[in-house]
Amino acid sequence: MVLPIYLYGHPVLRKVSTEIDSSYPELSTLIENMKETMYASDGIGIAAPQIGRDIRLIYIDASCLADTFPELADSKMVLINPVLTVIEDGKRETREEGCLSLPGIHENVSRIEKVNLKWQDENFEQHEQVFEGYFARVLQHEYDHLEGRVFTDHISNIRRQLISGKLKKIVDGKIRCSYRTRGVK
Repeated sequence: MVLPIYLYGHPVLRKVSTEIDSSYPELSTLIENMKETMYASDGIGIAAPQIGRDIRLIYIDASCLADTFPELADSKMVLINPVLTVIEDGKRETREEGCLSLPGIHENVSRIEKVNLKWQDENFEQHEQVFEGYFARVLQHEYDHLEGRVFTDHISNIRRQLISGKLKKIVDGKIRCSYRTRGVK
């Protein structure tokens, strides 16, 4: 089932998400719904807060970008209770980001190029891996949602001021999307 994407300004996007365990009700159905919602919205990743759930759950499939970023070829992943640590080697890259929860807004965001990620998959098996390049960016972007942050939190105050009108339109429900949404009002 395709669920509505919660938009900028909704309080769930600012909450720090809680961990879950294998007893979480109807988890496999929720994961399938997140996948359907992400694909229907033309996204490459979706975090549970974006569908109104303040739990530590992410689904990623950025394989559509593998021609440009080969590291994304095998990027289909369910991440439960992820713990992300940036690897401070000084390498950062600035690239444009957008978000399903902030439709129509794209800004350049500087991010670390290498991260270590620990997570559980949909069977609650533990994993740990280092990710680099664009994959590291996607992971950081989605992980931010679990920590109550959005990508515009990483831009300068001047840039944020310049897009404040667009952000206000999202909060006021004065935008149109090609996918189902749920706003503040």
